[in-house]
Amino acid sequence: MAEFVYRPVIGAALAMFKALDLKIDSQGSENIPRSGGAVLVSNHISYLDFIFSGLAALPQKRLVRFMAKDSVFRHRVSGPLMRGMKHIPVDRKQGEAAYAHALDALRAGEVIGVFPEATISQSFTLKGFKSGAARLAQEAGVPLVPMALWGTQRLWTKGRPKNLRRNHIPVTIRVGEPMEAPTDQYAGAITRRLRERVQELLESAQRAYPVRPKDAADTWWVPAHLGGTAPTPAEVREAH
Repeated sequence: MAEFVYRPVIGAALAMFKALDLKIDSQGSENIPRSGGAVLVSNHISYLDFIFSGLAALPQKRLVRFMAKDSVFRHRVSGPLMRGMKHIPVDRKQGEAAYAHALDALRAGEVIGVFPEATISQSFTLKGFKSGAARLAQEAGVPLVPMALWGTQRLWTKGRPKNLRRNHIPVTIRVGEPMEAPTDQYAGAITRRLRERVQELLESAQRAYPVRPKDAADTWWVPAHLGGTAPTPAEVREAH
């Protein structure tokens, strides 16, 4: 099927990354299947995470269809682009339609991108995972592919101004080996294992990250447990 929107958008994103001189370190793309359905599962720390998650699939010549909140599809600029790229709108009050849409796409051999934390983590640590990704993989008979992103929060995240200047910010991407989602296991148990895999990849990405905060004012993007000044998960919960 012709991709009249997705490929030009990828070209524009790659041009933007080059203009910003982003230092992208991506490893593990070979773990994304070259053909057939798969559920690509990532942590969520930035408004731009879907771009970088999709970037990891390009070496395998795969275009990822992301599940995203429906408000993005109603926006006059992003809406036509999201629909043109065949992403999947999610109405949180009526998730059944999005689930069915994603299931059909997986059965048709598509790669579906899911952020199982559902919202951006303002502590930059992993929140609890919803079980939808595991259930989709079980029902469609496809693998789950865990991945982790680090550094994207420095570009644009919740509660912080955008930083889309030429700042040479590094972005680290780690994709793990596919994991099966057997139908004779509880989705909750699979989800716990999946979260553990993403946590391992996140820690690997953090260890590999080539820079540290410049000064005390620049520690906001580092989680509290790593010595930064990002709010703890408890502080985030209290604030809401």
